[in-house]
Amino acid sequence: MDMNYDLTLLTDFYQLTMMQGYFKNNKADQIVVFDLFFRSNPHEGSFSVAAGLQQIIEYINSLCFSSEDIDYLKSLNVFSPDFIDYLKNFRFEGDIYSVEEGTIIFPNEPILKVIAPIFQAQLIETALLNIFNHQSLIATKASRVKWAAGSDAVLEFGLRRAQGPDAGVLGARAAVIGGCDATSNVLAGKKFKIPVKGTHAHSWVMSFDSEIESFRKYAELYPDACLLLVDTYDTLRSGVPNAIKVFQELKEKGINSKSYGIRLDSGDLSYLSKTARKMLDEAGFKDAIISASSDLDEYLIRDLKLQGSQITLWGVGTHLITSKGCPSFGGVYKLAAIKSGDEYISKIKISENPDKVTNPGNKKIYRIYGKESGKIIADLIALEHEVYAESSPIVLFDPQNTWKKKKLEPGTFTLRSLLIPIFINGKCVYKSPETFDIKANCEKELSTLWDESRRLVNPQTVIINLSKELYDLKHQMLE
Repeated sequence: MDMNYDLTLLTDFYQLTMMQGYFKNNKADQIVVFDLFFRSNPHEGSFSVAAGLQQIIEYINSLCFSSEDIDYLKSLNVFSPDFIDYLKNFRFEGDIYSVEEGTIIFPNEPILKVIAPIFQAQLIETALLNIFNHQSLIATKASRVKWAAGSDAVLEFGLRRAQGPDAGVLGARAAVIGGCDATSNVLAGKKFKIPVKGTHAHSWVMSFDSEIESFRKYAELYPDACLLLVDTYDTLRSGVPNAIKVFQELKEKGINSKSYGIRLDSGDLSYLSKTARKMLDEAGFKDAIISASSDLDEYLIRDLKLQGSQITLWGVGTHLITSKGCPSFGGVYKLAAIKSGDEYISKIKISENPDKVTNPGNKKIYRIYGKESGKIIADLIALEHEVYAESSPIVLFDPQNTWKKKKLEPGTFTLRSLLIPIFINGKCVYKSPETFDIKANCEKELSTLWDESRRLVNPQTVIINLSKELYDLKHQMLE
């Protein structure tokens, strides 16, 4: 998405004060490794969905301090003239490696890795987290909603409740990546080539002298996409019977609608959908769609389907675009290594909270799949120089419970390296796919999870392993 405004100053103030500190202490060109990762899955799930890389690429490509930026920083009376002059020629010249959008990701793995002069790597932290955290949150929520809906279509309807225009537009993009089939958001549709869908509001019905007249006029305008909102006055005694009359009139005129049906937006959706289905079937409209909106989320959709509701098209708005139940994604960005000559000196953050102790060093991720099942067995975080191959056995162990071990024999598993180059020496070497291609990738990724890991409550977690060398390095540094 072209955000149409400069994001260079989309950063926390302390990034700039640290940058001046590096500059004054002759550390600006020190090559470092930063890891972007997250500590826990939203909604107490077992996985998350990566999203936002395309916008990160656009941000990095346009990163420079404009004359207006320079004038503003001068006005703060915090930065020295020589530092300000240094900023005038700022460009990102480092390397970025990342998982692709739509990839299933797990906590404490380096989802994105920056290798760059510390002066540059420090500035981009805030924007990277802002972009990655929001879109990954919405994509993950959407994947849960889609899982609950099963083979039914899911439409993203959240723009009017999103936290601002960017959240609405980029949230719609992320929702489609996570599993939604279309959006009501026209701007998102235009920018990301996403199908746009919608019906009509209650105000359309109320603006006519009668409900039946409003339905007839709508059917005249959109006979091939005639989805009628039936709950303005009385769903079962007025709305559905009037919709049936209109469908009969279309049929009598020889009009065979490509897509037609009703939308429910209030009341007991299970009871109403089952009763409406019976009414539509008895009238000869067995292929009529029954869609629903009304504050849906993955839990309500799951329960409605368990109760035998006849809804097959779900419009999910507020609770998707705001990620009800988990309003933020806990991505962080931590220093992992400093380059000295041809070597990387590992760094570790220690905390009284064990969950906040970082994994040191310049790292990569191997994803291990069962050869027959195609399902994820585990992820293995290793140091960059370590090489694993499908032709050699791999011994996995739980880094929290090291006595839990598993040996994988050659021929029983396949390996995939997750981090791929995005920027090399400041130049983008990766082209983002179209949004629906990313969605297809996400669907493929989700199919590699066992159903036990996708359930909404108390899912089975995937173990994230450390290589023996990385495990020993971490504990040596802790000691």
